[in-house]
Amino acid sequence: MPNNMDIEELKKAFETFDRPPAFCPDGQCEADEEVDLQDYPSYTEALYAKLVAPASSGIYISRWDIKDIALVAGDSMALHPRKRMFELLMKYATSKENMQAVLDALQIHMEDKIRIYEEFIQNYPHTSEIFQPKIDKAHNTIRLFPKIIEEYFE
Repeated sequence: MPNNMDIEELKKAFETFDRPPAFCPDGQCEADEEVDLQDYPSYTEALYAKLVAPASSGIYISRWDIKDIALVAGDSMALHPRKRMFELLMKYATSKENMQAVLDALQIHMEDKIRIYEEFIQNYPHTSEIFQPKIDKAHNTIRLFPKIIEEYFE
């Protein structure tokens, strides 16, 4: 059993411990920068980084979600690793019409998740610190959809 001297030293060390910066949900710290879609070698990689990464989009998109989004957009696919499924979805979305269908299905999916997050905030107001940044990122991602069509199909 440790003596009081050891516990006091531990308390003193803990009090002087350098604390990390404030909580940064989803990587929302100063290091996060807005990245231009054209900074990526391919539009599939750019879209994967912007749409599928929860740190960027605010919404986690699972393999089953991608499968459902593809189905709503008019495509059908088997389960694969998430990145591969997104690549297959982008192969389907090579025309402006198909890409619009994918983005419309993705928007529906994201809006469903936003409603869930808003319900959490409404029922448990203290969770707004966690969910509001996700909601904001999701809205910003949805606002990016017309730019995606414009940059890659016009």
